[in-house]
Amino acid sequence: MSSDALQTLRDPSLLVTAGLVSGQWRAPNGMTFHVYEPSSGTVLGNCANLGRQDFLDAIDGAESGTRIFHQGTTAKERGAILRKWFDLVTANTEDLATILSLENGKTFAEAKGEVIYAASFISWFAEEATRSYGDTIPSSYANATVLTYKEPVGVCGIITPWNFPAAMITRKIAPALAAGCSVVIKPPSETPFTALALAKLALVAGVPADCLHVVPTRDRAASMTLATDPRVKKLSFTGSTGVGKILTRAAAGTMKRVSMELGGNAPFIVFDDADLDVAVEAAMICKFRCSGQTCVCANRLLVHEKVKDEFVLRLVKQVRTLNLGRGIDEGVTQGPLVNAAAVNKVDAHVRDAVSKGAILHTGGKRPEGLDGYFYEPTVISNANAQMEVAVDETFGPLAAIFTFTSEDEAVRMANATEYGLSGYFFSQNIGRVMRVARRLDCGMVGVNTGLISAAESPFGGVKESGMGREGSKYGLAEYQNIKAVTIGNLQN
Repeated sequence: MSSDALQTLRDPSLLVTAGLVSGQWRAPNGMTFHVYEPSSGTVLGNCANLGRQDFLDAIDGAESGTRIFHQGTTAKERGAILRKWFDLVTANTEDLATILSLENGKTFAEAKGEVIYAASFISWFAEEATRSYGDTIPSSYANATVLTYKEPVGVCGIITPWNFPAAMITRKIAPALAAGCSVVIKPPSETPFTALALAKLALVAGVPADCLHVVPTRDRAASMTLATDPRVKKLSFTGSTGVGKILTRAAAGTMKRVSMELGGNAPFIVFDDADLDVAVEAAMICKFRCSGQTCVCANRLLVHEKVKDEFVLRLVKQVRTLNLGRGIDEGVTQGPLVNAAAVNKVDAHVRDAVSKGAILHTGGKRPEGLDGYFYEPTVISNANAQMEVAVDETFGPLAAIFTFTSEDEAVRMANATEYGLSGYFFSQNIGRVMRVARRLDCGMVGVNTGLISAAESPFGGVKESGMGREGSKYGLAEYQNIKAVTIGNLQN
């Protein structure tokens, strides 16, 4: 490992570079891939590059693991294991945040916040494990009754993204384990070390070896095994809409259940009666967090023409206080993007917008004096529907401001996208709050806040932003089947 910051780990054993199959750490000789540190563009370390046979072996183990885990433990016992895992993650927050910050690039404060956020899902589903209630249903037949049971779906294939390498793991596998399922995880090749560290702690907590497998790979054909193998009964994916469609089509061949948390194009509406201080603070959170690389980022800032100038003035002032640098370093408030392609996309969106009449207020270029994949936090106004930023998720630190004149126009602009993951709006009018919240075509709405993600809140979208919900009381059901049992010929 090349980074000096890794030498500060309190528990160096958490830095694992091998895959995990049935409790065994696998590292085929010479079969590795580079993991880069985005802040420098240099190699952070090498991770085992597993293949199709490793996926098949993991699925073999997981198939028996689900049966043993569900039948051999009670919901209370599974909850206790998850609580131990939560305690271990919490105790190792600093080390996990260091690993995450180095391989992802986000600031140490954001990385630490993500680890705490990730742990909250483990804690939440530790409690939900014992709240998997069935029903007793009056039958339409005489002397009969209907019972329902909730059972684990079985082996779950889990494919997670690089932008939240800790939280996306726990948000998926905590409910799966709580339900009694086993999981085979394909972590992102950009950030595999966080997933492997979490898995190691899960084994220490008591998760059975056959119930948790992590198979890092750069072989896309091998990872498709999770979508095509009939023994995998559920596929959960977070990533782009394009890849989500490919996986959904592949999973349909064996009629798997799927959860797809896909792309977004979130509107951020500021009405003329909004508290501008609140709106600007929220814009900083949900536009520039993780350098704009979150699926719920505000992609289009729609601001009423009466307050647009003042909003721009205040937002630019705040954006200029951001301090770019290596995420792990003290005082840095904005880290790099994940790779060169991400930088190029942001730059292309900025140049396209300016060529079509946008006004550049701050940023708009790669910073001088910094190695790695950096782009200056950028604010443009006078954006319009003909610009790429209006239809394509930038996934970077670009705040594009559009204007509107009426509530109806704002809602039409907000809904003019095939995506429907998240949306935000700001107003002090309670009638407008209730109207607009219902009219926005998205799965999640933030009203006068940029913070909408929490363990207790259902996360997911509509339209081409996917299907299914993660977190909340609904998240456990994504990993369960309902069995109906009709008992007849009962004696009165």
